[in-house]
This record gives sequence, structure tokens and C-alpha cells, in this order.
Amino acid sequence: MATIRRIVAAALLAAPSLSLAADMDEMHEDTTFHMIRLDTDIGDSNDGSVATWDLDGWIGGDTEKLWLRSEGEVVGGETEEAEAWAMYSRNIATYWDAQVGVRYDWEPVSTAYLVAGFEGLAPYWFETQAHLFLSDEGDLSARIREENDLLLTQRLIAQPYAEIDLYAQDVPEQEVGAGLSSAQFGLQTRYEITRKFAPYIDISYERKFGETGRLAEADDESKDEFIGAVGLRLMF
Repeated sequence: MATIRRIVAAALLAAPSLSLAADMDEMHEDTTFHMIRLDTDIGDSNDGSVATWDLDGWIGGDTEKLWLRSEGEVVGGETEEAEAWAMYSRNIATYWDAQVGVRYDWEPVSTAYLVAGFEGLAPYWFETQAHLFLSDEGDLSARIREENDLLLTQRLIAQPYAEIDLYAQDVPEQEVGAGLSSAQFGLQTRYEITRKFAPYIDISYERKFGETGRLAEADDESKDEFIGAVGLRLMF
């Protein structure tokens, strides 16, 4: 009987702390956070001067977020690639979010897409993005990106990355062929003066494959190129 009384007493003493912990978890869940990262740079490629932007940001809590993204490329003063995304993102496992939303490209061809995919940390801290796209013309494509931060010092960081684009069919108006369309491999090395302000150097290699490469050569364009750039990363 004494044992039962001790168990009941311990439970009564623990109840307030458990209730407080639950309240704190609920308050944390209701808190809204945000993060915006902008990489912008200028450099040289086989086709002349090239400037790029890469905007990635979200607003929300630990479980649900609104995820926004935009990236593009200007070559020789002409915008060759430009796109913007808006996605609903929900945490489904430790370090992993499932995402669904829309994407709109205004260059090289005005095209709208439905988007579905995942974003998270693969083993060995590889940041992974994998998405499927269904265009307003019914074309299916995919993009996979991997990157990893390697700390050389507390402020100097090397970030190798790779990105590939795949298409389920030929898309003549975009001059891409079915299968592996293009790939990019690069290394960004940045120095974080502060966490929110970091100049960087970016060296990358891009290549078009298969029918996409043949179409590029038919237009007197190179199917592979090296790009060297200097830029700035800002975080808000």
C-alpha cells in the first residue's frame, strides 16, 4: 500500500512539469520563424559575361512552412533562364520535408508547372532537393540537387554541389530532349564575415547531354562550359 501511495505522489508531483512541457511545446509549435538566403554573382563563361541569382526562403513553424524560391541566369545582358517557386512544405520525418506547389518560368519559355518533391538532409549531411514537375503542356521533368558544407575554418566554408535535370519526353520549344538533359557540378568557397554576410568564389562546370546537347550544337552553342564567378551571400 505504501508503494502505491509513493507512485501516486510521484505522479502528482510530475504532472505540473509535464503540463508545462506540453504548453511550451505547443507555444514553440505556434511560433512563426523565417529565413531568406540570396546568392548573387557575376562571372565569365564560354558565351561571355554571366550573372546569376539564387533566392531560397521560407516562413512558418517546425511542422509547416511556405517555401519560396527563385533563380535565374543573365548571359551577355540577356536573361536566358528565370523561374520562381511557391510550395507548401510539411515535415514528415527528422530533417525531411515533403513539398507541393507551383513553379513558373518566364525564360526561356513562359511555362507553368505543378511541383511535388522532398527536401532534407541525407546521410553525411548532404542537403538534398528532389522534385518532379508537370508543365501546363503535360510534360514531365525532374530535378535533383545535392550540396554539402565543409568547414575549412569556422568562417571559411567550401560547398561542393551537383544538380541534374531529367525529362520524360522531348520538349522542342525548350530545346531539350528526353532523358538526362543537363548537369552542373561546382564548388562554392565562401568566407562568412558574419553568418548573414559572406562573399564567395564559385567555379562550376555545366554540360548538356543526349538530344539536348545535339540541339545546342545545331544552334552553334557549346554543350559544355566552365563558369568562374565572384558573388555575395546574404541571409535575412
